[in-house]
Amino acid sequence: MSWMPSIDPELGDPQSCDALDLVIVPRTRDLGDGFAVRRALPHGKRQMVGPFIFFDHFGPVQFIAGKGMDVRPHPHIGLATVTYLFDGKIMHRDSEGNIQEIAPGAMNLMTAGRGIAHSERTPDVERRDGQAMLGLQSWIALPKGSEEIAPSFQHFAAATLPTIETSGFTARVIAGSAFGKSSPVTMVSPWFYAEVNARAGTSVPLDPDHEERAIYLVDGEIEIAGDRHVGPQLLIFRPGDRITVRVKTDTRMMFLGGDALEGPRHIWWNFVSSSKERIEQAKQDWKTGRFAAVPNESEFIPLPE
Repeated sequence: MSWMPSIDPELGDPQSCDALDLVIVPRTRDLGDGFAVRRALPHGKRQMVGPFIFFDHFGPVQFIAGKGMDVRPHPHIGLATVTYLFDGKIMHRDSEGNIQEIAPGAMNLMTAGRGIAHSERTPDVERRDGQAMLGLQSWIALPKGSEEIAPSFQHFAAATLPTIETSGFTARVIAGSAFGKSSPVTMVSPWFYAEVNARAGTSVPLDPDHEERAIYLVDGEIEIAGDRHVGPQLLIFRPGDRITVRVKTDTRMMFLGGDALEGPRHIWWNFVSSSKERIEQAKQDWKTGRFAAVPNESEFIPLPE
Protein backbone atom coordinates (compact mmCIF):
# COMPACT_ATOMS: atom_id res chain seq x y z
CA MET A 1 0.00 0.00 0.00
CA SER A 2 1.13 3.53 -0.59
CA TRP A 3 1.68 4.46 3.02
CA MET A 4 4.71 6.67 3.58
CA PRO A 5 7.04 5.05 6.14
CA SER A 6 8.09 7.35 8.94
CA ILE A 7 10.65 6.65 11.61
CA ASP A 8 9.20 6.52 15.11
CA PRO A 9 11.56 7.62 17.91
CA GLU A 10 9.46 5.95 20.59
CA LEU A 11 10.94 3.00 22.43
CA GLY A 12 9.41 0.44 24.72
CA ASP A 13 10.30 0.18 28.38
CA PRO A 14 13.54 -1.57 29.34
CA GLN A 15 13.06 -5.31 29.78
CA SER A 16 14.56 -7.74 32.25
CA CYS A 17 14.54 -10.58 29.70
CA ASP A 18 18.15 -10.77 28.47
CA ALA A 19 17.08 -12.25 25.14
CA LEU A 20 14.76 -9.32 24.40
CA ASP A 21 16.53 -6.58 22.48
CA LEU A 22 13.77 -4.04 21.84
CA VAL A 23 10.04 -3.54 22.38
CA ILE A 24 8.23 -1.35 19.87
CA VAL A 25 4.73 -0.08 20.53
CA PRO A 26 3.44 0.83 17.04
CA ARG A 27 2.10 4.32 16.52
CA THR A 28 -1.46 4.61 15.29
CA ARG A 29 -2.29 6.67 12.21
CA ASP A 30 -5.70 7.41 10.73
CA LEU A 31 -5.51 7.28 6.95
CA GLY A 32 -9.03 8.66 6.59
CA ASP A 33 -12.54 7.22 6.65
CA GLY A 34 -11.72 5.64 10.01
CA PHE A 35 -9.03 3.40 8.47
CA ALA A 36 -6.45 2.97 11.22
CA VAL A 37 -2.86 1.81 10.73
CA ARG A 38 -0.37 0.82 13.41
CA ARG A 39 3.22 1.08 12.16
CA ALA A 40 5.96 -0.95 13.89
CA LEU A 41 8.77 -0.76 11.32
CA PRO A 42 10.85 1.16 10.41
CA HIS A 43 11.73 2.46 13.86
CA GLY A 44 14.23 5.00 15.12
CA LYS A 45 16.29 2.27 16.82
CA ARG A 46 15.70 -0.54 14.36
CA GLN A 47 15.29 -0.39 10.60
CA MET A 48 14.87 -4.11 9.92
CA VAL A 49 14.29 -7.51 11.49
CA GLY A 50 15.94 -9.86 9.03
CA PRO A 51 14.78 -8.33 5.74
CA PHE A 52 11.46 -7.05 7.20
CA ILE A 53 11.80 -3.28 6.70
CA PHE A 54 8.18 -2.14 6.94
CA PHE A 55 5.40 -3.54 9.10
CA ASP A 56 1.86 -2.13 9.18
CA HIS A 57 -1.14 -3.43 11.11
CA PHE A 58 -4.33 -2.08 9.53
CA GLY A 59 -7.84 -2.17 10.96
CA PRO A 60 -10.03 -3.33 12.44
CA VAL A 61 -12.31 -1.20 10.30
CA GLN A 62 -15.91 -1.73 9.22
CA PHE A 63 -16.80 -0.52 5.74
CA ILE A 64 -20.49 0.13 5.27
CA ALA A 65 -22.33 -1.01 2.14
CA GLY A 66 -21.15 0.96 -0.88
CA LYS A 67 -17.82 1.93 0.71
CA GLY A 68 -14.39 0.31 0.60
CA MET A 69 -10.65 0.68 0.25
CA ASP A 70 -9.26 2.30 -2.89
CA VAL A 71 -5.48 2.45 -3.00
CA ARG A 72 -4.81 3.75 -6.51
CA PRO A 73 -1.90 2.46 -8.62
CA HIS A 74 1.46 3.32 -7.08
CA PRO A 75 5.04 2.08 -7.64
CA HIS A 76 7.59 -0.01 -5.74
CA ILE A 77 11.25 -0.93 -6.28
CA GLY A 78 13.78 -3.00 -4.33
CA LEU A 79 11.34 -4.88 -2.13
CA ALA A 80 8.66 -7.54 -1.92
CA THR A 81 5.28 -6.88 -0.31
CA VAL A 82 3.37 -9.38 1.81
CA THR A 83 -0.32 -8.67 2.28
CA TYR A 84 -1.84 -10.93 4.95
CA LEU A 85 -5.45 -10.69 6.05
CA PHE A 86 -7.30 -11.89 9.14
CA ASP A 87 -10.63 -10.46 8.01
CA GLY A 88 -11.99 -8.99 4.78
CA LYS A 89 -10.81 -9.18 1.17
CA ILE A 90 -8.64 -7.06 -1.16
CA MET A 91 -8.43 -7.12 -4.95
CA HIS A 92 -4.82 -6.89 -6.15
CA ARG A 93 -3.97 -5.70 -9.67
CA ASP A 94 -0.45 -5.00 -10.91
CA SER A 95 1.45 -3.83 -13.96
CA GLU A 96 2.53 -7.40 -14.77
CA GLY A 97 -1.12 -8.22 -15.44
CA ASN A 98 -1.73 -10.16 -12.22
CA ILE A 99 -5.26 -9.95 -10.80
CA GLN A 100 -5.84 -11.71 -7.51
CA GLU A 101 -8.49 -11.53 -4.81
CA ILE A 102 -6.70 -11.74 -1.46
CA ALA A 103 -8.60 -13.62 1.25
CA PRO A 104 -7.83 -14.25 4.95
CA GLY A 105 -4.96 -16.67 5.60
CA ALA A 106 -3.58 -16.55 2.04
CA MET A 107 0.03 -15.70 1.22
CA ASN A 108 0.48 -12.97 -1.37
CA LEU A 109 4.04 -12.01 -2.23
CA MET A 110 4.56 -9.28 -4.82
CA THR A 111 8.25 -8.89 -5.68
CA ALA A 112 8.87 -5.43 -7.10
CA GLY A 113 12.52 -5.89 -8.03
CA ARG A 114 13.42 -3.32 -10.69
CA GLY A 115 9.90 -1.90 -10.62
CA ILE A 116 6.20 -2.68 -10.44
CA ALA A 117 2.99 -0.70 -9.95
CA HIS A 118 -0.15 -2.05 -8.29
CA SER A 119 -3.55 -1.10 -6.91
CA GLU A 120 -5.40 -2.47 -3.89
CA ARG A 121 -9.17 -2.11 -3.78
CA THR A 122 -12.20 -3.64 -2.12
CA PRO A 123 -13.71 -6.32 -4.40
CA ASP A 124 -17.11 -5.56 -5.97
CA VAL A 125 -19.19 -7.93 -3.83
CA GLU A 126 -17.67 -6.76 -0.54
CA ARG A 127 -18.03 -3.12 -1.63
CA ARG A 128 -21.71 -3.71 -2.37
CA ASP A 129 -22.39 -5.49 0.93
CA GLY A 130 -19.83 -3.85 3.24
CA GLN A 131 -17.11 -5.74 5.11
CA ALA A 132 -14.92 -5.76 8.18
CA MET A 133 -11.20 -5.63 7.54
CA LEU A 134 -8.11 -6.50 9.60
CA GLY A 135 -4.65 -7.42 8.37
CA LEU A 136 -0.95 -6.77 8.01
CA GLN A 137 1.25 -5.46 5.27
CA SER A 138 5.00 -6.05 5.37
CA TRP A 139 7.82 -5.08 3.06
CA ILE A 140 10.74 -7.43 2.58
CA ALA A 141 13.92 -5.62 1.48
CA LEU A 142 15.76 -7.48 -1.26
CA PRO A 143 19.49 -8.34 -1.04
CA LYS A 144 21.84 -6.15 -3.08
CA GLY A 145 22.28 -8.75 -5.80
CA SER A 146 18.51 -9.13 -6.22
CA GLU A 147 17.27 -5.56 -6.02
CA GLU A 148 16.87 -5.34 -9.80
CA ILE A 149 15.33 -8.76 -10.49
CA ALA A 150 12.23 -9.04 -12.66
CA PRO A 151 8.94 -8.24 -10.91
CA SER A 152 6.70 -11.19 -10.03
CA PHE A 153 3.69 -12.23 -7.96
CA GLN A 154 3.00 -15.39 -5.94
CA HIS A 155 -0.30 -16.42 -4.40
CA PHE A 156 -0.98 -19.39 -2.12
CA ALA A 157 -4.46 -19.93 -0.70
CA ALA A 158 -4.70 -20.52 3.05
CA ALA A 159 -5.55 -24.20 2.53
CA THR A 160 -2.29 -24.80 0.63
CA LEU A 161 0.00 -23.45 3.37
CA PRO A 162 1.39 -25.85 6.00
CA THR A 163 -0.30 -25.71 9.38
CA ILE A 164 0.54 -26.99 12.83
CA GLU A 165 -2.21 -27.95 15.28
CA THR A 166 -1.55 -28.84 18.90
CA SER A 167 -3.75 -29.02 21.98
CA GLY A 168 -2.95 -25.38 22.80
CA PHE A 169 -2.12 -23.51 19.63
CA THR A 170 -2.36 -23.53 15.86
CA ALA A 171 0.15 -22.03 13.43
CA ARG A 172 0.24 -21.34 9.70
CA VAL A 173 3.66 -21.11 8.01
CA ILE A 174 3.27 -18.25 5.54
CA ALA A 175 6.88 -18.08 4.34
CA GLY A 176 10.13 -19.90 5.09
CA SER A 177 10.32 -22.56 7.79
CA ALA A 178 8.87 -22.69 11.29
CA PHE A 179 7.69 -25.43 13.66
CA GLY A 180 9.39 -28.02 11.47
CA LYS A 181 7.39 -27.17 8.34
CA SER A 182 8.17 -25.11 5.23
CA SER A 183 6.03 -22.85 3.09
CA PRO A 184 5.99 -23.37 -0.70
CA VAL A 185 6.75 -19.67 -1.29
CA THR A 186 9.91 -18.96 -3.31
CA MET A 187 12.20 -16.34 -1.74
CA VAL A 188 15.46 -14.66 -2.76
CA SER A 189 16.87 -14.55 0.79
CA PRO A 190 16.19 -16.59 3.95
CA TRP A 191 13.27 -15.26 6.02
CA PHE A 192 10.22 -16.66 7.77
CA TYR A 193 6.71 -15.59 8.68
CA ALA A 194 4.05 -17.51 10.61
CA GLU A 195 0.67 -16.78 12.17
CA VAL A 196 0.18 -18.30 15.64
CA ASN A 197 -3.13 -18.47 17.49
CA ALA A 198 -2.80 -19.69 21.08
CA ARG A 199 -5.18 -20.27 23.95
CA ALA A 200 -4.61 -19.01 27.48
CA GLY A 201 -2.32 -21.29 29.47
CA THR A 202 -0.37 -22.48 26.44
CA SER A 203 3.41 -22.26 25.94
CA VAL A 204 4.71 -21.64 22.40
CA PRO A 205 8.41 -21.97 21.41
CA LEU A 206 10.25 -19.46 19.24
CA ASP A 207 13.20 -21.51 18.01
CA PRO A 208 16.70 -20.02 17.56
CA ASP A 209 16.96 -21.27 13.95
CA HIS A 210 16.97 -17.78 12.41
CA GLU A 211 19.56 -15.04 12.81
CA GLU A 212 17.04 -12.29 13.58
CA ARG A 213 13.63 -12.92 15.11
CA ALA A 214 10.64 -11.00 16.37
CA ILE A 215 7.10 -11.56 17.54
CA TYR A 216 4.35 -9.17 16.53
CA LEU A 217 1.64 -9.44 19.13
CA VAL A 218 -1.56 -8.62 17.24
CA ASP A 219 -3.84 -8.99 20.25
CA GLY A 220 -3.84 -10.75 23.60
CA GLU A 221 -1.34 -10.97 26.46
CA ILE A 222 1.79 -13.06 26.80
CA GLU A 223 4.65 -13.51 29.28
CA ILE A 224 8.32 -14.02 28.42
CA ALA A 225 10.88 -14.55 31.19
CA GLY A 226 8.54 -13.03 33.73
CA ASP A 227 7.69 -9.91 31.73
CA ARG A 228 4.17 -9.41 30.43
CA HIS A 229 3.33 -7.88 27.05
CA VAL A 230 -0.03 -6.80 25.69
CA GLY A 231 -0.74 -6.32 21.99
CA PRO A 232 -0.15 -4.58 19.76
CA GLN A 233 3.63 -4.74 20.26
CA LEU A 234 6.67 -5.83 18.26
CA LEU A 235 9.14 -7.78 20.41
CA ILE A 236 12.61 -8.11 18.87
CA PHE A 237 14.99 -10.76 20.25
CA ARG A 238 18.74 -11.20 20.27
CA PRO A 239 20.14 -14.13 18.25
CA GLY A 240 20.70 -17.57 19.66
CA ASP A 241 18.30 -18.05 22.55
CA ARG A 242 15.30 -20.34 22.51
CA ILE A 243 12.31 -18.26 23.60
CA THR A 244 9.30 -19.67 25.43
CA VAL A 245 6.12 -17.63 25.07
CA ARG A 246 3.62 -18.22 27.88
CA VAL A 247 0.15 -17.22 26.78
CA LYS A 248 -1.91 -15.43 29.44
CA THR A 249 -5.07 -14.71 27.40
CA ASP A 250 -6.19 -16.02 24.01
CA THR A 251 -3.65 -14.47 21.67
CA ARG A 252 -2.92 -13.94 17.98
CA MET A 253 0.71 -13.23 17.05
CA MET A 254 3.08 -13.33 14.11
CA PHE A 255 6.54 -14.92 14.28
CA LEU A 256 8.93 -13.29 11.81
CA GLY A 257 12.55 -12.63 10.91
CA GLY A 258 15.39 -14.09 8.89
CA ASP A 259 18.97 -13.45 7.85
CA ALA A 260 20.19 -9.87 8.24
CA LEU A 261 20.91 -8.10 4.97
CA GLU A 262 24.40 -6.92 4.13
CA GLY A 263 23.67 -3.32 5.09
CA PRO A 264 20.98 -0.67 5.73
CA ARG A 265 18.56 0.54 3.09
CA HIS A 266 17.34 3.91 1.95
CA ILE A 267 13.55 4.33 2.08
CA TRP A 268 11.57 7.02 0.33
CA TRP A 269 7.80 6.73 -0.17
CA ASN A 270 7.31 3.23 -1.67
CA PHE A 271 10.91 2.82 -2.80
CA VAL A 272 13.61 0.80 -1.02
CA SER A 273 17.19 0.58 -2.25
CA SER A 274 20.81 0.28 -1.16
CA SER A 275 21.48 3.23 -3.50
CA LYS A 276 20.20 6.81 -3.08
CA GLU A 277 20.75 7.34 -6.79
CA ARG A 278 18.47 4.42 -7.64
CA ILE A 279 15.69 5.97 -5.56
CA GLU A 280 16.15 9.30 -7.36
CA GLN A 281 15.84 7.45 -10.66
CA ALA A 282 12.65 5.72 -9.46
CA LYS A 283 11.17 9.09 -8.50
CA GLN A 284 11.75 10.43 -12.00
CA ASP A 285 10.51 7.21 -13.60
CA TRP A 286 7.19 7.46 -11.78
CA LYS A 287 6.87 11.21 -12.33
CA THR A 288 7.45 10.88 -16.06
CA GLY A 289 5.33 7.77 -16.61
CA ARG A 290 8.13 5.29 -17.29
CA PHE A 291 6.68 2.62 -15.00
CA ALA A 292 4.42 0.13 -16.75
CA ALA A 293 0.75 0.89 -16.13
CA VAL A 294 -1.73 -1.30 -14.27
CA PRO A 295 -4.13 -2.59 -16.96
CA ASN A 296 -7.64 -1.09 -16.89
CA GLU A 297 -6.67 1.48 -14.26
CA SER A 298 -6.69 5.16 -15.25
CA GLU A 299 -6.00 6.64 -11.81
CA PHE A 300 -2.65 6.77 -10.04
CA ILE A 301 -1.07 8.25 -6.93
CA PRO A 302 1.19 11.17 -7.90
CA LEU A 303 4.76 11.38 -6.65
CA PRO A 304 4.70 13.15 -3.26
CA GLU A 305 6.12 16.66 -3.28
